[in-house]
Parts: sequence; C-alpha cells; structure tokens
Amino acid sequence: MSIFVTLCDIIANFAPLVMSSAARRASRDIYKQKDNKTKMIYRQLPTEEYTDLMSRILYEDNHILVVNKRVGEIVQGDKTDDEPLTEKYKAFIAMRDSKPGQVFMGLPHRLDRPVSGVTILAKTSKALERLNAMFRDGEVHKFYWALVCNRPAEPSALLENMMWRNEKQNKSYICRPGAARKDARLARLRYNLIDCTERYYLVEVELLTGRHHQIRCQLSNIGCPIKGDLKYGAPRSNPDGGICLHARRITFIHPVRKEPITIEAPVPSSWKGINLQK
Repeated sequence: MSIFVTLCDIIANFAPLVMSSAARRASRDIYKQKDNKTKMIYRQLPTEEYTDLMSRILYEDNHILVVNKRVGEIVQGDKTDDEPLTEKYKAFIAMRDSKPGQVFMGLPHRLDRPVSGVTILAKTSKALERLNAMFRDGEVHKFYWALVCNRPAEPSALLENMMWRNEKQNKSYICRPGAARKDARLARLRYNLIDCTERYYLVEVELLTGRHHQIRCQLSNIGCPIKGDLKYGAPRSNPDGGICLHARRITFIHPVRKEPITIEAPVPSSWKGINLQK
C-alpha cells in the first residue's frame, strides 16, 4: 500500500474531528485511489434527508431537475461554507442511481437564501448552456408570490425603475428623479393583487428583468415591503429568518426536447390564510 493511500485513509477517518473550513469542504466528498484512477464518492444521505430531497422534486428528466427550494438554503457555495442545493442533489442522484464518479449539476439561475420556490438545475452541459442563454434572453417566464405588509395603491401595475446595487451593503436602491447613476440599470416587473389575509396582502409578480433584489426593492419602493424583509422595510422578521417571497411558477421551452413546460411550487407551510387555488 502506498504512503499516499495510507494518508488518505487517515484523513478520511479523522476528517469529522478536524472541522476547519477547508476540512468541512473536503469531507463532503471522499476520494479513493485505485489502479491509478480517482473517483469521487458523495456522502451518504441520512434517510430523512434523502426522503426530503426526493419529495421536493417538481420535475425531472435526463436533462433538467426542477426542485422546490426551502427558505435558508443556498443554491451555490458562499463564504458561509453551508452546503449548497447543487451539492445536496449531486449526493442524492449518486445515491439514488448508484452512480459512480462525478454527478453533473449546473445552475442556470439563482434564488436568494431567504427566498423559496422553483429552482432549475441542469443535469447536462448541453442543457446548462441552453438554459443560460434562455435566462439571459428573457425566454424563461418567472412568476413569484409575495406577502406584503401593506395594500398596494393600485391592484395591478407595471413598475419600471432605474436601480443600482450597493455591493458593501448587499442592497439595491432605486434612483430618485434627477439623480442618475452610470451603474443604474432598468428594472421592470408587473404585479397583481390576488388575495389578502387579516394582516397581509398576496401579490403575484411577473419578473421582467433580473436585477439584484429587484422584487424586494421595487415593492418596498411603493410602500409594500415583503413580510419578514427587514432589509427593505418590514417591521419584524419571520421566525425562520426568511422572507415571504416564493418563486411560484416558471414557464419555458425545454432546452433539449423543445416542448413547453410550466412548473409550479407549493408555498411554504408557514404561509397561513391565503387561497392556494389562485
């Protein structure tokens, strides 16, 4: 047995005990050396986690996987070192399909950590390339549900604003009249008031552009901050730390099969008192 293999075995055995950031990242995937070939074996999912991931699959074929993201999950790696949704579903597919080697899982679009709902993952490089182009060219139609703190002045409207992003604050702002900025970009969305509860109002938003925190910023600008969204003016946080913004529905042409697809995600169970038949 080579020294390399012995050291790898030692690292694999003791990785759970040494949990630096680098160790946590490395321990997610274990590498074994055999016949001068390296293959990646994903972590074995506990039964409860496996069942949960399976229950959140909204659509799947050989090219794409569409899932219902939970509040608090990240879709790609960040400085927190939390495991992203892409890695969870790599492990799920490797386990479900007894798949050796690496699992491809591309991310053509993103949802913020506090947001829930429809998330498309690409299972092939061909699908990823085509989906990237479709999102860039506005060929994917995205509809969100938001519980807002105040009734909109108009039951439906098209909102168009010039927005800019403050990188240090991780927050977006709308340019005020006469205060043009070179880094500002046009943000467009259309909303409709579709229901209300005792304290909140449910609006459906069709996102026409994809700016940073666009829905959160534009709804706040008309006096309708999203429930739980302290950053954009909500009076209190939600118990789960998320905001009541949900990617409800997405419509697009399949990137390979060229067939129209519409996928809808159920809202979180914490959303009480709304009519889900809308």
